[in-house]
Amino acid sequence: MTRGKTTSTSTSPTATTTGWVSFVGSGPGDPDLLTVRAVDLLRQAEVIVTEVPEHEPMVRSLLGLPPVDPGTAEEDPAPEGPRFVDGGFGEDGQPLTHAARGKVVVRHAKKHRVVRLMVGDPFLYASGPEEAQACVKAGVGFEIVPGVSSVSAVPAYAGIPLTTKQNRDVTVIRCGGTADCKRLDWSRYADDRTLVLLSAVGSIAEIAEALVAAGRPAETPVSMTRVGTTTEQSTICSTLADIAADARAARMEPPAVTVVGDVVDLRETLSWFETKPLFGWRVLVPRTKEQAGSLTARLRGYGAVPEEVPTISVEPPRNPQQMDKAVRGLVEGRYEWIAFTSVNAVKAVREKFEEYGLDARAFSGLKIAAVGDKTAQAIAAWGLRADLVPSGEQSAAGLLADWPPYDDVLDPINRVFLPRADIATENLVAGLIDLGWECDDVTAYRTVRATPPPAPTRDAIKTGRFDAVVFTSSSTVRNLVGIAGKPHPSTVIAVIGPATAKTAEEHGLRVDVLAPKPDVELLVDALADFGAARRAALVEAGQPVTRPSERKPSGRRARAK
Repeated sequence: MTRGKTTSTSTSPTATTTGWVSFVGSGPGDPDLLTVRAVDLLRQAEVIVTEVPEHEPMVRSLLGLPPVDPGTAEEDPAPEGPRFVDGGFGEDGQPLTHAARGKVVVRHAKKHRVVRLMVGDPFLYASGPEEAQACVKAGVGFEIVPGVSSVSAVPAYAGIPLTTKQNRDVTVIRCGGTADCKRLDWSRYADDRTLVLLSAVGSIAEIAEALVAAGRPAETPVSMTRVGTTTEQSTICSTLADIAADARAARMEPPAVTVVGDVVDLRETLSWFETKPLFGWRVLVPRTKEQAGSLTARLRGYGAVPEEVPTISVEPPRNPQQMDKAVRGLVEGRYEWIAFTSVNAVKAVREKFEEYGLDARAFSGLKIAAVGDKTAQAIAAWGLRADLVPSGEQSAAGLLADWPPYDDVLDPINRVFLPRADIATENLVAGLIDLGWECDDVTAYRTVRATPPPAPTRDAIKTGRFDAVVFTSSSTVRNLVGIAGKPHPSTVIAVIGPATAKTAEEHGLRVDVLAPKPDVELLVDALADFGAARRAALVEAGQPVTRPSERKPSGRRARAK
């Protein structure tokens, strides 16, 4: 990067700048609200100066980097990825002033590509202007990447529009402490405009009293939303007369955004985020780490907080010679069919092909079977098309139901290549033999039980602090119970298919949710339907909407067989 001197109006490094800083707004809390430009800069950054503790894990997750284990921080002082610098506190543990933050940013910018990550928007109720001025003074160039502000985002996530046809005026007030509030002339806000109050939790009693004294009706609607846009978001609706008492009863704490005005009443019909079917549910995802991506993303879409616990590690076979021999036989035309029973099997064969310098052309003349749609998609990503996918149940039984019997006239070769896991059942092999085929049942990969999760996670599993667990195979059931113990009776059990349900029941678990087809997206959808039905039943009964982990059942028995 070219560096030198610049002015505050520059938007890219020039020959005269001596460094460069991107002041990036991280938004109000939801990582999905980061702008495209923000994500691009974070991927390029060498140093990221953060503002709050949540910034580093958010960025590491965004960049696909492993989380930092505090227990090994001393042993591994330079983990993978950009260097993270705490912009909130100094090395002595004391909060940094605006001037001190500016010095930290400038010092790093003169040597590295720096992103200064800031909550909300860098130029809205933030220290961005002061730090940018420090850059100007030091001859360091900078750019501003606006972030979504909590002023508008938090009310929107609470289902409260700040303007309507009848309410066109909005005023934003940063309240601060009680002393600051007393200095404000609240009579200026005695009309019916919408007010957005920031940092008002501690002084809401004095603010409400002042607004009523200034002429606002005591029954004016008021909302207060804490940690908005996150799955911990909670909102209370009240009036100027009662908001102080209601906020105390709800134990509202900063950060929170308060809205005063008639627009608050629209939340009753427009609340959309806190009413998601799995809102706030802590969901355990026992899967291999590389396979959990689409499942966790879909869970977040329904408002859940997924927590991935690896239970299986996929490893190469101990003896690769059997796989090597089968791949050579495939190339030499020894097989009529190859049957893939998992995405992992596709991956294993593809890796073996790449090892030998082969590509998809080696499948010429070979018929390909896939156990389900996901496996067929993995095959398609290789540039191939599955000739056989079960028309009914997507399982080994479904595959056998559609598999053609061997015909010595139509089929020149009677052999099937079956690359599978080391723990695969014999049902498919036996069924193919019954149909007249000979099978080379080859161990393409091993599924190894992962190491136990940390003690707090194991304790949460056993004591019911997870709301649900999603099992995507029988092995995830066996391995989770083996390394962490059996989930608490209050935990909702969701499984991907009948075989997994049977294994769960054998381990004393009652299955609450069964996917209509063995597909992870459909499994999550089914869990969301369960959550929506549960929520509707609680509302209809006039009971508060709680999560499964918040109830105290006497226990439940395994479903009768």
